[in-house]
Amino acid sequence: MTWSQGYDPLGNAVLSTALAALPILVLLGSLGVLRIKAHYAALLGLGTSLIVAVVVFRMPAAMILASAGYGGAYGLFPIGWIVLNVIFLYQLTNECGLFERLRHSITGLTQDRRLQLLLVAFSFGAFIEGACGFGTPVAVTGAILIGLGFSPLSASGLSLIANTAPVAFGALGAPLIGLQGVTGLDLKELSAMVGRQLPFFSLIVPFWLIWAYAGFRGMIEIWPAILVAGVCFAVPQFLVSNFHGPWLVDVVAAIVSIASLSLFLKFWQPKNIWRHEIGTGSRSDRVDDGLPIPGSKSEIRNSKSKMLHAWLPWIILSVVVFVWGLPQTKGFLDGIAAPKIPIHGLDKLVLRVPPVVAKPVPENAVFNFNFLSASGSGILFASIIAGLAMGYSVRGLVRVYWKTLRLVSTSLLTIAAMMAIGFTTRYSGMDATLGLAFAKTGFLYPFFGTMLGWLGVALTGSDTSSNVLFGSLQKITATQLGLSPALMAAANSSGGVMGKMIDAQSIVVASTATRWFGHEGDILRYVFFHSLALATLVGILVLLQAYVFTSMIVR
Repeated sequence: MTWSQGYDPLGNAVLSTALAALPILVLLGSLGVLRIKAHYAALLGLGTSLIVAVVVFRMPAAMILASAGYGGAYGLFPIGWIVLNVIFLYQLTNECGLFERLRHSITGLTQDRRLQLLLVAFSFGAFIEGACGFGTPVAVTGAILIGLGFSPLSASGLSLIANTAPVAFGALGAPLIGLQGVTGLDLKELSAMVGRQLPFFSLIVPFWLIWAYAGFRGMIEIWPAILVAGVCFAVPQFLVSNFHGPWLVDVVAAIVSIASLSLFLKFWQPKNIWRHEIGTGSRSDRVDDGLPIPGSKSEIRNSKSKMLHAWLPWIILSVVVFVWGLPQTKGFLDGIAAPKIPIHGLDKLVLRVPPVVAKPVPENAVFNFNFLSASGSGILFASIIAGLAMGYSVRGLVRVYWKTLRLVSTSLLTIAAMMAIGFTTRYSGMDATLGLAFAKTGFLYPFFGTMLGWLGVALTGSDTSSNVLFGSLQKITATQLGLSPALMAAANSSGGVMGKMIDAQSIVVASTATRWFGHEGDILRYVFFHSLALATLVGILVLLQAYVFTSMIVR
């Protein structure tokens, strides 16, 4: 039998909304305030969500358990599958010494850690986001920054801050494709609208990133390089999104940014060179000359062939995940095997009802076990190729993989529990209750609708999932208030990207990549202000677009 969601189960909108938010408050409070380990915090949040769903929202117990199981499975695949295989590649490069060479190749371009951060976390991370998304850029750039000598907190937090502006166009446009699917709006219209919002933040985020790391004076010292990286990403982002579509926005923009910044650094270096203390990464040393410290490892100069060898695993990864993410490749691999498993007792049995949607719509609950076309499988394939190129035997690859699995096992369970919370709130209707509270803000809805996207990503860990959850609500509310549906649908995605840095899944990915287990609460506290402040700026921009700069709206 079907079950219809109810968005005010207590007959009091304020109380119903407060209880709908309780699982998230328990989760984030446990992590950020009580400093409980992530897997325990996730279990506390999950337990709270199950109780609220059954007792308050009156969802049948069998359905809520199926929702939690579905979310847990999704956490392991495809998300955990990505994390496991990225860390596998990192372990391979680390054990054979190539990560040390990679570090020297980057320091050969610039010894300034601010510039290394800009190049790795912002520009290169954007390319990985565009190719496959879903937590991969945080895992890759976090691991590289640790290898460069950044502290675990800096590597984790800064990777999360950098992975914002490219997210709406990540995984070859997957978030906007999902948004188009639930709103029925034109895909290119949505792409163009997001492309008139996020390029402003592609200019702001690299400055913000360096300010968060080095302070205002440290940022000002390298402003020309930051401007080059930002402008050379923002301009292609605007052009490709407005005149081509969402598919290659990040890939093209990131390549232009990487190439432009690398070329610029051949002719310009800051007066003061910031170096980390290699080994601890605990402090920054400002050195007024641009010369290597005598006797230090920075005097090592690898030949071009050795530098290429150091980058080879990551080049292989980039090429493979890009090809893996192409629609033609995905279609071919899915044609071989991609079983879709309906979740018994849940699929099409939960009805999402007005005013969240125009008419009652059954919620799908189908586990897509696309084990061939999944991004994580592409990463595993790239890792095996890279491992063989590095000289590993098959036995050696198996040994390192088993070691990696043991290393990330707790993190995988944490991610599964986090996603179980997200799916529980979705199928019980708690997410819609929160969304409707935002929708009642009237004139200020453009601002709060943007913050709804931020909340959606914080809840689900995915801009794609947030768009699927709230895209229809954004369209309906915008139409009722006389606003542009395309503007508010796009705002859901643009606001959502700033929630990416505080979602529990991304924080666990970051702590795993930097091997800083048990410090997820520290990472959350480090990034929370940045996330909220940047989301507020996106909300203000959307508010201005709605009522002042209306010519920026796609017609």
